[in-house]
Amino acid sequence: MKAHVDAKRTGKGRFYTSAELGSARPVETVILVLLGLTMLLPFAWLVSSALKTRAELVKVPPIWIPEVPQWQNFIAVFREVPLLRFYFNSFVTAGGITLSVMITSAMAGFALAKYKFKGRDLVFQGILATMMLPAFIFVIPVYYMMKRVPFAGGNNWLGVGGFGLLHSHLSLILPFAVSGWGIFLMRQFMIGIPDDLLDAARIDGASEAYLFFRIILPLTKPALATVGIFTFITHWNNLFWPLIISTSAPELTTLTVGLKMLSMSFDPNRNAHLILAGLTVGILPVVILFASLQGYYVKGMVMSGLKE
Repeated sequence: MKAHVDAKRTGKGRFYTSAELGSARPVETVILVLLGLTMLLPFAWLVSSALKTRAELVKVPPIWIPEVPQWQNFIAVFREVPLLRFYFNSFVTAGGITLSVMITSAMAGFALAKYKFKGRDLVFQGILATMMLPAFIFVIPVYYMMKRVPFAGGNNWLGVGGFGLLHSHLSLILPFAVSGWGIFLMRQFMIGIPDDLLDAARIDGASEAYLFFRIILPLTKPALATVGIFTFITHWNNLFWPLIISTSAPELTTLTVGLKMLSMSFDPNRNAHLILAGLTVGILPVVILFASLQGYYVKGMVMSGLKE
């Protein structure tokens, strides 16, 4: 029986039949499932270990499922350290940075993608240049900037005499309120939106604010979600800058810093199950966020590669 040939040309000019394409999908599916399970394995081990006793953790050969889940491990962690306070600080910090980055990235991306003005390319190149600089070189200047803010934290108009913003959540948020990567991604995504669509709205009398809020933003949801996911996860897991701020303001200790303190204060040989319980609590918000928005993330990463 002659097979029906549905010509599908690849980038290299080769043709595939429908039968060949159909037979490849199950293999690809199996490979993707295996890769997915491999990446889930560490998380499954973390949750399982958080529910074990200390004796089960050191048992050889290791066991995956505890005989009696020790849910009190999570209660003990909240009793030993103020995790609720750490959670609050992390949500305020990561949430504030994410909201700010999404707003500034969308507005700057819109201007760079849809407006023609003198120096536009130079501005965009400068934004790209900021992505090449390591964040560590800005730590000392930014710290002094946060400390020397005039009329904040007891400072006078010269920015001296007090502690500035070092005891405020703003010291954790402001240094990361704008992202060069976020602006780049939003610009690349908005380039794919037809200019004719905006010109037609202008002819109908739409203002620039209307174009941005009623046309651009609804069309850029995948890109905005991608920026939001990456920004939230990055700053939820950020340790270096919150650790510096928490040395002078312990009340601003975030979850990552608190979990680091937890691992340093507990003896791993005796309290490893409590440390693992704390890590499980810390990673859950990130997992939930990514799982709920992964569809937008995939679409945003694909469509942001459109070129002019």
